[in-house]
Amino acid sequence: MFKPSLYCLLLLLAPLATYAGQPDGIPSGDALVKTVNELDTKVFDAYNTCDLDAFGKYFADDVEFYHDKGGLMTSREAVVDATRKNICHKVRRELVGTLEVYPIKDFGAIEAGTHRFCAIGSKSCQGQGKFLHIWRYKDGQWQMTRVVSYDHRSLEDPVK
Repeated sequence: MFKPSLYCLLLLLAPLATYAGQPDGIPSGDALVKTVNELDTKVFDAYNTCDLDAFGKYFADDVEFYHDKGGLMTSREAVVDATRKNICHKVRRELVGTLEVYPIKDFGAIEAGTHRFCAIGSKSCQGQGKFLHIWRYKDGQWQMTRVVSYDHRSLEDPVK
């Protein structure tokens, strides 16, 4: 299903993808894409193994996490606690396809993609959703400041 608001946001940000350089150690171009892909792998390795100390470090203290089924969380502590209660030793996350990465001048990057969720011990995955992460690079550290997780559905549901 066409999502005009997300499409418009990404369309408006597309010209930034050609921005030649970023100050303060923020990579640009292919280096930014590689960096965000590595961050995605690290944060979800921690998520999948329930390493909540490592997982929590990828979120700003005042992160805003919008989830279409779970509502809004407004702190790192809330995100880590929800992961402990609802995810750990129950579900693993797998990336579907490739990530879209867009720079945010003097701030960091936008990461967008699709992922699926699989019950631990199951060879098949049961659900899928889309996500948008806003990454901030500050003081040599990357953290998510905003997360939007949406369009969650069973893989048995018809494709939207």
